[in-house]
Amino acid sequence: MPHTSLLALKQMRRTEAVMAEEDRSLRSVHEEAEQKRSAIENSYDSNSSTFQQNLLSAIQLYEQCLSIADRISLFSPNESLEDISTADLQYLLLNYRIADLILKVNSRERKASLQRAQKSYERYLRRLDDYDMLSKGDAALLEQYQDAPITFSTASTSDPAARRETKIRRFKEEKALKQKLEYMQKNPAMLQNDDSTYRELQLTNIAYCTHQTFQSLESIGQELHILSLAPPSPPPDATQRGPDLRERDRNATRPYSERLDNPLSQLSAGMRGPILDKQGKPLRPFTLTSKRQDMQNGVFRPDHSLPTMSIDEYLEEERKRGGMIDGGGPQSQVQPVVDEDDLEAADRETMKAREWDDAISI
Repeated sequence: MPHTSLLALKQMRRTEAVMAEEDRSLRSVHEEAEQKRSAIENSYDSNSSTFQQNLLSAIQLYEQCLSIADRISLFSPNESLEDISTADLQYLLLNYRIADLILKVNSRERKASLQRAQKSYERYLRRLDDYDMLSKGDAALLEQYQDAPITFSTASTSDPAARRETKIRRFKEEKALKQKLEYMQKNPAMLQNDDSTYRELQLTNIAYCTHQTFQSLESIGQELHILSLAPPSPPPDATQRGPDLRERDRNATRPYSERLDNPLSQLSAGMRGPILDKQGKPLRPFTLTSKRQDMQNGVFRPDHSLPTMSIDEYLEEERKRGGMIDGGGPQSQVQPVVDEDDLEAADRETMKAREWDDAISI
């Protein structure tokens, strides 16, 4: 054998050994990630620190699997579904597993977590679409989602009857896939030495996860829409309390007091001067009372707003200002009766009537 052929053979064997080592590494990391995920699904205390630590650890393991799969070019857009080995079909779910675990993380940055899970779901669906693994209905849903991710819905939103039928149909599909998976998993003898049956199990599992993916994307869109309507969080400085009132008053000239109203000296300072201006606009507050005695009786009443003047005083102020006109009312329409024997009074009435007539004629 020529020397060059020996070198090429050694190089090929070395490459195969490296790929085999990386493949074994992918399998071992994936098995560890699956064990973490199984422990998480069997745990009910999702708020505990242990649960959250296992959650983050499982996410890192699945992301490590993705890195290894990309490095060894496990999947290629030039391949078809038949080119993927049965053992490698499980790695198509890596992005789905990551997205599903991210949604369970307790984080203050909920919006960022939702967007991260959304991107992982999208990568999962695109990989299946590259291998033509989406059913006709799922392919149509993917197109609808790509057109409007936030308002995406698995059922019609305009026709209630059609929406109900779609929900029922998808529920039956999910139930059938779940029952098939449970049956095949409970009968491991069916999978031994039968590649076609094991491959069917893997494809059924992928179809079930795809069904769950569209429901999760719908929920994520709804939650992101709700978060977009929420008011922005206040800046960190706004949550800090300002100086205490007593501390401010110690620095001010006025001493601190527990009273809610102003001192009497300040109240009485504004009670001097006119009540109304020339246009009749009040210059200071006042209270009308019926009698002066009401003022005296109510001085020492608790929580009493002290009146400033009586009605008589207010009317007198109005008369002095010229804001009141005497007369008017029903009594102003009553004509006085002139005594016929009083000639002077009769003359005055006659002259007044003539003056009124002359004024009208003018």
